[in-house]
Amino acid sequence: MEPYRIKVVEPLALTTPQQRQEALRRVSYNLFDLRADEVTIDLLSDSGTGALSAAQLAAGMAGDESYAGSRSFYRFHETVSDLTGYAHILPVHQGRAAERVLFSSLLSPGSTVLSNTHFDTTRANVELAGCTARDLPCPQAADLDSDQPFKGDIDLDALRDALETATPGSPVAAVVMTVTNNGGGGQPVSMENLRRTAELCRLHRVPLILDAARFAENAWLVTRREPGYQDRTPRQVAEEAFRLADGCVMSAKKDGIVHIGGFIGLNDTELAQKCERLLIATEGFSTYGGLAGRDLDMLAQGLTEVTEPGYLAERADIAAHLAQRIRAVGVDIVEPAGLHALYLNAGRLLPHVPPHRYPGHALACRLYLDGGIRSAELGSLYLGEEDEDGNPVKSAPYELVRLALPRRVYTRSHYDHVARTLEHIAKNADSVHGYRVVDQSPILRHFSIKLAPAD
Repeated sequence: MEPYRIKVVEPLALTTPQQRQEALRRVSYNLFDLRADEVTIDLLSDSGTGALSAAQLAAGMAGDESYAGSRSFYRFHETVSDLTGYAHILPVHQGRAAERVLFSSLLSPGSTVLSNTHFDTTRANVELAGCTARDLPCPQAADLDSDQPFKGDIDLDALRDALETATPGSPVAAVVMTVTNNGGGGQPVSMENLRRTAELCRLHRVPLILDAARFAENAWLVTRREPGYQDRTPRQVAEEAFRLADGCVMSAKKDGIVHIGGFIGLNDTELAQKCERLLIATEGFSTYGGLAGRDLDMLAQGLTEVTEPGYLAERADIAAHLAQRIRAVGVDIVEPAGLHALYLNAGRLLPHVPPHRYPGHALACRLYLDGGIRSAELGSLYLGEEDEDGNPVKSAPYELVRLALPRRVYTRSHYDHVARTLEHIAKNADSVHGYRVVDQSPILRHFSIKLAPAD
């Protein structure tokens, strides 16, 4: 059972199929543009969508809103320093701000950043710095159905080759390890893989940076799956992971269980000073970084709650419950199931919809039409490219739909509704049609794209 009781409730938005059809037409079939009060179950993202605890709200009431040197900052700083061990901690308003500040300070145009998998904003911030973002997922990640425990790992052979063949004219500026690997199906990274990555980075004098948005969930899966870690606590595993890297960026809207906030952690004093100067110019003074004091206090409390075994066990259990229900209705997911999201294999469910007609997006739209459920496509709409006539130039390797699970928000009966909706769709999969692009942005197009049903 959930290790908490509910103290405050919010009504769900209950709409009719006709209302949902009209809403989709109005937003040109872009689920990001739906109003929240048009969505019944919102699984678009787990970022900033969790429920605060009573202790977090109480901490927020003690927030010190002094412009500089607030008590809230020092409580936050102590908590993050104890967790990560980094010498320099800079607060920011969210993860993409951390990426922008760090990459603007660390990267030079023409260099390359290697990763197990860059997520969308990470890739965008690397490219905006004039650099190349290159993914090196491990070979096991290619088999969506296997029960391999650490498909989030980086390919160590490919990493070694990339580091050894880099030249002064095209250097590797950093290695970013995303834990858990969101773009790779929410799969965890093993401590062995992280340790060997750190050794390669030290050998080639390339900084290793953690994208630590879901560090606690990665740590929990390590304690469940990796030999030698069964007797370790998630907190102990997390502390070890942070100390293997040279620094981190974190969107605390995930495993900080807050609605806004993040941080940069670094050991390099010179780099930290460059980041601090940019932070002050663009985010806010270095002791608030664009956050209110109450946000810093709630974040500090969230970082202590997120590694509690009871909290993580329940989060894993509810994800497993939904995964079992989805499998039972005949829809495949990326295996094994993780914690923060489940990834539906839309390409397999809708083989009649070609990649350039976006089967993932088609499934996401049908989930909304049939059940009021909002989700996120991670397929050829997210990763693909077409020419000006709409012909495919590049398709994604897999056509997925992410069901992101907000923290402490929905109960099992809510997720049973999701499974029942998928069951109805699976029984009528031939009726699901594809979409074509009407208008798009040249970068991060999935956020603002406009589509229409395909002819």
